[in-house]
Amino acid sequence: MTDQTTAAASALAPAMGIRDILRIRNYRLLWLGQLISEAGDGLTNLTLLLLVNALTGSTAALAGMAIVLAIPPLTIGLVAGTYVDRFDRRRIMLASDILRGIVVLGFVLVGSASSLWLLYILAFVQSAVGTFFTPARGAILPRIVPREGLLAANSLAQATRVVSGIVGSALAGLIVGLIGTFWPAFILDSLTFFVSFALIARLPAAVGTIQASAHAAAGVRGALLVGLRTIGRSRVLSTTILALAVSMLGLGAVNVLFVPFVVRVLQVGPVWLGPVELAQSASMILASGLIGVLARRLAPSSIVTIAMAGVAVTIAAAGTVVAIWQLLVLMFVIGWFVVPLQAAVITILQQSTPDGERGRVMSVVQAAMSAASVLSMGFAGIVGDAIGIREVMFAAGGITGIGFLVALVGYRRHDGARSAVAADPGDAVAADVGDAAAPGMPVA
Repeated sequence: MTDQTTAAASALAPAMGIRDILRIRNYRLLWLGQLISEAGDGLTNLTLLLLVNALTGSTAALAGMAIVLAIPPLTIGLVAGTYVDRFDRRRIMLASDILRGIVVLGFVLVGSASSLWLLYILAFVQSAVGTFFTPARGAILPRIVPREGLLAANSLAQATRVVSGIVGSALAGLIVGLIGTFWPAFILDSLTFFVSFALIARLPAAVGTIQASAHAAAGVRGALLVGLRTIGRSRVLSTTILALAVSMLGLGAVNVLFVPFVVRVLQVGPVWLGPVELAQSASMILASGLIGVLARRLAPSSIVTIAMAGVAVTIAAAGTVVAIWQLLVLMFVIGWFVVPLQAAVITILQQSTPDGERGRVMSVVQAAMSAASVLSMGFAGIVGDAIGIREVMFAAGGITGIGFLVALVGYRRHDGARSAVAADPGDAVAADVGDAAAPGMPVA
């Protein structure tokens, strides 16, 4: 069967739902590893902030930790993608889990403000190693899940990230709050990486192999330039990344100003931050169950366009609220757009990029989002006090709306990522398709 025939057959296959992809053994292994390790990430991320605050009581020290964690995706992340497209991706994920499991154990050594420098170094190393794992996982997924199941798989990944974050944060609060010490949280997080290692090690070696790129290049710089040219040549890839980066210029400001908006503008206590976050998390989890339905009716590019419009309107509307219950409603609404948006973006990147270049494209997206988010957060910090928090919220909604317009115009002459490239012959080589149910059975 030719590559074109494979792609055509995949395009005609019914979209798979979450129940379908969970019947694929190799996907279950990958998903369970994500579920466990990201719960550990949520546990450590909050514990680190609590530890820095306990040792220093300084907001500058907390900001320093946030900066340390944000630098690797902007710098090392771009280089990481070139290695993900050069070496066995399964082995990269295994090495990443082992290294992060060891590094997290090092956090136990920090017990005073004088050793805070060690905490920053270890946090930087952990984040840097993670920049290799993330694009490797995104690039390996099409080798495990059939093309028609990618949207559901990516949707479940987004919902899993939300659930794992909530569980991890709750565990951090319990461990630090009840026991009154920090080291048990780091020990537990280290164990999650080793469990993830054991699960990924059970994946067939074939899923880590890479299909040769049609635009091979020697050296890191040359490989990165090839990836950028791939994005530039593809209307759907360049539109997706540009629209996402523009939207993040708006969303980053919201992330910075959300707490002062609740406390200072709505004048309610910080205790309300929990219910607000829970409202959004609940709708994001629920939305993941509808992806199978959406996939049968809309191309991923259409989902991105509609979801961006919904996010833009909801953010702008948030600037008008005068009561906390109104914000709760809007946060519940926005969650229904966020998961389809994230899942559709990743699906477009996977379906529109040759296997040998997926790592670089994933890394470029990661760097673009981080850069846009940092710029947006800086903008919000400068102008928030000058023009008012509500006004910045309106502006953030408008900027996100520009991202919607970029997607609307850019996708207009394209039917979405489904026909962007022929399916790679090695994709879903180890999907255990015989173990999967008939596609098209979404979880309600």
